Amino acid sequence: MPALALIFNAFVWGVSWFPFRQIESHGLHPVWTTCIIYVAISLAMGFFRRHAWRGFMAYPMLVLLGLAAGFTNLGFNWAVTQGDVVRVVLLFYLMPLWSVLLGWAVLGERPTGGALARVALALTGVAVVLKTPGVEWPVPSSLPDWLGLAAGFSFAVTNIVLRHLRDAPGESRALAMFCGCAAVAAIAAAAGTLLGAFGSPLAAEPGWIGWAALLGTGFVVANVCLQYGAARLAASATAVIMLSEVLFASVSSVALGAAQMDPRILAGGALIVLAAVWSAFARTPAQGDDRLSSPT
Repeated sequence: MPALALIFNAFVWGVSWFPFRQIESHGLHPVWTTCIIYVAISLAMGFFRRHAWRGFMAYPMLVLLGLAAGFTNLGFNWAVTQGDVVRVVLLFYLMPLWSVLLGWAVLGERPTGGALARVALALTGVAVVLKTPGVEWPVPSSLPDWLGLAAGFSFAVTNIVLRHLRDAPGESRALAMFCGCAAVAAIAAAAGTLLGAFGSPLAAEPGWIGWAALLGTGFVVANVCLQYGAARLAASATAVIMLSEVLFASVSSVALGAAQMDPRILAGGALIVLAAVWSAFARTPAQGDDRLSSPT
């Protein structure tokens, strides 16, 4: 059951690009979609689980957790709506690279030879994915590329903060992440609309509401599944199972024409996933209790 719960979480995020694109087809930008969904979730959870607010007094770092989760969620949702889904998801899962760099800079964990080898493997995979025939250098060439990379970095920050908050109540952590997603998306949505980057939600067609309700329900259930599964499995198993998101995203996006799968993407993706799997099983005993969060 814990493994199935994590697989469901990965499934929700692997196919979330589809309802986001359906909502956008009705005139609502994904940033506004993210804002509306998480404001609704935060208000509901904040009301029905009012005791979860007490955790913020004991653990002020929950605010940082919320911000990190907010940037993760905003970047991921925006990227998979605008770009090639497989490419974005692969760039998002550069956990070996970001984990080594953040662990070194924030936690003082000097990288081992194996850690540097995993970074090299992941970077090689990224270079293969980004080096398209029309690009001279293997660097991000579009907004979705940059959003995917930034979301992946924020994802790593989220997990670093979660390591410090492992003793905080689970409901307080979840509330912090939901509120952070709502706050970051609200600021970005308001700024984007004022600057004319995307339209007002008032101009959207009403057909988006059903898709948003489905998506919001999926996010809540996925978060519950994550908390249930990650609390009962080893961190290495959790990390590997969560990588099934790449499979769900790849199959669904290729089948529905939202991504292209060619030998270059397959080769680069294999290197990135291999580096992530290697990283999961190479964790030290001190890291054995770490939990991998989802974008929620």
